[in-house]
Amino acid sequence: MSLRVTDLKVHYQTLKGEVRALDGVSFEVGDGEILGLAGESGCGKTTLGKSLIRMDGRMRHIGGRVELDGEELPVGDDRRMNPFRFHKVSLVPQYSMSAMNPTRKIGRMVGELLRSRGVPLDAEKLAARLDLVGLSPEVLGRYPIELSGGMKQRMVMVISTLLDPSLLIADEVTSALDVSTQKGVATALAGFRDNGVVNSMIFITHDISLTYQIADKIMIMYAGKVVERAPAKVIVEAPRHPYTKLLIDSLPEVGVRYADRRLSGIPGGPPSLLDPPTGCRFRDRCPLAFDKCAQEPPAAEIEPGHVVACWKA
Repeated sequence: MSLRVTDLKVHYQTLKGEVRALDGVSFEVGDGEILGLAGESGCGKTTLGKSLIRMDGRMRHIGGRVELDGEELPVGDDRRMNPFRFHKVSLVPQYSMSAMNPTRKIGRMVGELLRSRGVPLDAEKLAARLDLVGLSPEVLGRYPIELSGGMKQRMVMVISTLLDPSLLIADEVTSALDVSTQKGVATALAGFRDNGVVNSMIFITHDISLTYQIADKIMIMYAGKVVERAPAKVIVEAPRHPYTKLLIDSLPEVGVRYADRRLSGIPGGPPSLLDPPTGCRFRDRCPLAFDKCAQEPPAAEIEPGHVVACWKA
């Protein structure tokens, strides 16, 4: 098992109080596996990704364990996490197209970044990594502004994996790209796993249809908790949690006209995580809610590899 997260709790400190951004999250990512992480904005996806590599100043590790390749990651201690960053776990950040220094040529910037980690630049390895994502070595002599959005995104992916991390976290890396470029970036990410550059991956996105194309498993989050986790095909074709079903139903189908099938959103909005409700956090929006939903449903394995937190699953 590559990654094991157990009962992870992370809060944000705000002027109004503590936001329970992650409230008891548990899951595993196997060797050679890509886990797609999906859900509405504010459900905790990005917080989960950040908490596995670097918590910002507002984040507090309340409890839970994170193990990578059998070794516990000290996620609550920024200084102790430093040896693990980029060597064992790496991140392609949200809005990564603006992550490169605009005043440095890309080749110089890459060399400086590697030296800051105590690693010499391996020109042959860098050229091979660029080829893997479809970039020419010529980009190393350019400034970031001279690259298109998709090229910038793929360059940041190369930089994030130069130290061959065991786990790569890709956070909303396709959100600012056009559809054709999204597919190319997603395919390049899958190529990192397929070519042994990384051992496993978490692909964070709000786009379930794109996740389905590259992920082995998909995990759905809602209001700081995991509500369903299963193989990608099962999540898309046979979801069991009402929230997952509504997310899938909100996606358009190719070739289906609006007159034949109207798209519908999910009424209401997620609850405040400053003071989250007891029981199932989706119950105020759920068409299947009943009295027992006032109690928190356990995460139950209803089939091998298919975990759902719903009393009616």
